[in-house]
Amino acid sequence: MASPATTTSTWGILAEFDSAAEIFHACEKVRDAGFANWDAHTPFPVHGLDDAMGLKASKLPWVVLVVGLSGTITGTALQYWVHNYAYKLVISGKPFFAWPAYVPVIFEMSILFSAFATIFSIMGFCRLPRWNHPIFGSTRFEKASDDKFFISIESADPKFEATRTAEFLKGIGAKHVELVEEEA
Repeated sequence: MASPATTTSTWGILAEFDSAAEIFHACEKVRDAGFANWDAHTPFPVHGLDDAMGLKASKLPWVVLVVGLSGTITGTALQYWVHNYAYKLVISGKPFFAWPAYVPVIFEMSILFSAFATIFSIMGFCRLPRWNHPIFGSTRFEKASDDKFFISIESADPKFEATRTAEFLKGIGAKHVELVEEEA
């Protein structure tokens, strides 16, 4: 029995560059050309590359702050409820709202909520889990963790047109341009 034929669709284009300076200037040109769904892949951090790409500040710190503060409020409310309603005991003449005794629990709840917010927000922002990315099918992309620099432009980008985008990337200095396919 024959296996069903797998169909492929174009995921995007992968362009290879030789140096950090080349990819830095190429990112500025891709940004200025108005592409929206694209990324740069480097073997090490390149200073200022996020500015060259036109990336906005991350929303992650604000998410962690808000959820961490909700952990603070939850920890305070939990202890207030326990000491004032559930187990209303006067111990050593302490008041019911003895906030110094609440500090360890409030701190731990803030850290717990912040840690969960960080983990789940990063997974959401990075669209994880994704078990296999189409770009990993490129044999040239293996050099991204060694000594080569890459720009990938997704076909979902409004300005993407395979031949024009490939010509544009060659025009800004790409040493090799490859069409990346994904199984549909």
